[in-house]
Amino acid sequence: MNRPVTVSTPGELLAFLFSTWPETKKTKIRSLLKHQSVTVNGAPVTQFNHPLLPGDVVRISPVRYAAPKTSISSGIKVWFEDEHLLVIDKPSGLLSIASNAEEEKTAYFQLTNYLRGSNLKGRERVWIVHRLDKETSGLMVFAKTPEAKEFLQGHWDGNEKHYEAVVEGRLRSREGTMACDLDETNKFKVRITKASELTRHAITHYKVLSENSRVSLVQLRLETGRRHQIRVQLAAEGCPVIGDEKYGAATDPAGRLGLHATFLKFSHPDTREEMRFSSPLPKALSAHAPGKE
Repeated sequence: MNRPVTVSTPGELLAFLFSTWPETKKTKIRSLLKHQSVTVNGAPVTQFNHPLLPGDVVRISPVRYAAPKTSISSGIKVWFEDEHLLVIDKPSGLLSIASNAEEEKTAYFQLTNYLRGSNLKGRERVWIVHRLDKETSGLMVFAKTPEAKEFLQGHWDGNEKHYEAVVEGRLRSREGTMACDLDETNKFKVRITKASELTRHAITHYKVLSENSRVSLVQLRLETGRRHQIRVQLAAEGCPVIGDEKYGAATDPAGRLGLHATFLKFSHPDTREEMRFSSPLPKALSAHAPGKE
């Protein structure tokens, strides 16, 4: 079943699968399609009526990948999986990778266990590509091979990354750019300071989506990816993220940091296909955003 088959005539994917592998039960083929075990030109496809063209290469893999939005340990949702990478929705309160105080309650640890399944001594593992603060929720990418990690990290600054934040007060302009130099030498708190050999420049583009007299919902697009970048810059504008006591927030209506990674666009490390993922603002935050009360 794992042999690649080249398409000779146009048609739809499911009909092609049925005719090409007649010995396989149709219910099993549908299940494999749902769980991203069918690839077209190396990319997993789940759409039964995906159009095929002459020259396309179709393969059914014996490996079953998680169906989109599958929930696994610690509240992690898998948005996408293939043999090269995992795209997940990380919940607030979960570390990206181990710290000195915590090794097991991390996205890295939970995803490695997920890949190993019942074989806890297996060699499968994930590689960290980027991080989200423990208190921040939203989209993250993990590599499943060293080659995928190298490609994704090497192109990461050129990818598109959006966040949404519920912040205290109102920004001075409905949209604009925040730019400053950050001193990240203190591992607990980042501060804005004059440019020096110890600082890194940080640029964030923002747009106010809605606001009232108390809070605003802001969309943010990162041009650089510095530690606590969004949190520090919004606090410097007099609009700290709700729940962010570290950077001066006076309120915590959601019982968590009001920051969520909502959108990622990047090139697939193997096929170079453009990948796009969106994650809506969690209910715990949207309930306290303007217009959502």
